[in-house]
Order: sequence, then structure tokens, then C-alpha cells
Amino acid sequence: MEILNDFLAVSIRPQGAELTSVVHKPTETEHLWQGDPAVWGWHAPNLFPVVGGCLNNQILVGGVGYPMGRHGFARQSVFALVEQTETRARFALTDSDETKKAFPYRFVFEVEYALNDNTLSVTYRVHNTDDKSVFFSVGAHPAFNVPFGEGENYEDYWLEFEQDEPLMTHLLSTDGYFTGETQPIPTHGNRLLLTKHLFDQDALVIKNLRSRSVSIRSKNHDRAITVWFEGFPYLGLWAKPGAPFVCIEPWLGCADSVGEPVEFSHKELIQKVAMGGVVEATFIVRIE
Repeated sequence: MEILNDFLAVSIRPQGAELTSVVHKPTETEHLWQGDPAVWGWHAPNLFPVVGGCLNNQILVGGVGYPMGRHGFARQSVFALVEQTETRARFALTDSDETKKAFPYRFVFEVEYALNDNTLSVTYRVHNTDDKSVFFSVGAHPAFNVPFGEGENYEDYWLEFEQDEPLMTHLLSTDGYFTGETQPIPTHGNRLLLTKHLFDQDALVIKNLRSRSVSIRSKNHDRAITVWFEGFPYLGLWAKPGAPFVCIEPWLGCADSVGEPVEFSHKELIQKVAMGGVVEATFIVRIE
């Protein structure tokens, strides 16, 4: 289905309630990676109820192991379209016998998209319909095309942070778990230059970021994409090495660390929603 206004045309598919297209209408530019399966077959998966990998591919709830793949099951699940206008769409995934095999909670996970001029807001809501607290993680994984158009190179672009601050990445093992080690990210002021080898060691994961926005900019023009992620403490940056896109990933959760598994409710950056409650988080994409 599609939502649109004078500036943007946005397409979303029911599987994963995933963005599949973000077109800037004045320039007729497709800004979302089109999911080439030979490179990386996703566009902008929504990560729930975990972000990243879990030790032994499972979560522990009450000491019982439940199978859980990397980034959770929402991206493979079919969502219901529960509300739609010309500029807004709201999708919902409700617990089922199938979800309870991996995630023993009753919940409704909503993803809402809304357009306002040249901005797209993405809102996550987790409703607790259980008779106990529900623990979860949630995150975004949108991939933006770089370069924006023909005649440019990947290396013409950089990521520009809201603040000039030292950046540190938390290193991941070959299995995708935090090792406890960190490494400085080389920047030029508040710019992180994009190169085809920037992500050779997997994602850059920043946990202590003061900046609340990151922009994709080019030396060739003033066009830009800015992602605001107020309320998301962690940020992932990633691309398949050599691929013509970059992911800007606001996270409320993260992968496990190397070592022994911990109870799900004690995971790093785990979120909690009380019985009958709702937790909400929004990030915003602006096409300039």
C-alpha cells in the first residue's frame, strides 16, 4: 500500500510492515534501498521483539529457553493494516499461538507511518495485553541509497552528526555478539566519511551518542537525508561491504554479549511495559 503527499510517495508491505519505497517526488529520487537479494534482500526491516543476535539463538524467560532468531520475528510476520488515510498508515501484529512459541507474552506491536511535508515519521507502539509485565526490544533498520543519483560515487558522501563528538564503536564477534571491546571511529569534525570498507568489521554500534540526528550528505549538492532518533539511546550504522547503501538504525535494545545467557528481563537496554500499558517511540526521516 502507499501513502503520499506533494513531497513524498511511500510504499509499505504487510510483511514486517516494512517500508519498500521512499520517493522524493520533486526530484523523482528513490531514496530507499530496493532489496537486491544478491546483495541484501531487505529494505527497512522493523526489529522486534529483539534487536541483534541472542546467544544460542534463544531468549530465557523464567529460565525457559525460547527460540529467537536475529532481530526477532516481526520482519517475517504479516501485519494487519488497521488504519489508513492518504498520508498515514498503521499496522499491527498481535500475539498468536505461533508467536508464543518464541515469545511467551500477549501483546500488540504497532508500526505507524505518517507524512508531513518532506518528513516521514515512524512510530513503534508496544501494547501489553498480558496479565504481567512484558519485556521487549525494538529497533529500525532502514537502508538508504548512496549515492542519490547517477554520476556520483559512494565516497562523495558522509554521515554528519548533530554534534561534534568523539565516536566509539562497540565491537562484535564473528557471531554478532558484543565482545566488551571498543574502538574509536575516525571522524573529521562531526563527519564520518563513507567508504566501501567502513563496515568491513560489521556494524558500527554507538551507545554513548549525544547527537540526536544524523544526516547523509554529499560534496556534490545540498540534498540530504536526516534521521532524528530522540528516545533511542543506541545507534547502529551498517552496510553490506561494498554495497551502495547505508543503514541508520535507531535502537531500543541490542545484541547479547559473549558469555553466559541472561534472563530476558535483564538483557542490556531491555524495555518493559506494565500490564495494560503502552510504550511508544518515534523516529523521523526528512528528505531535504
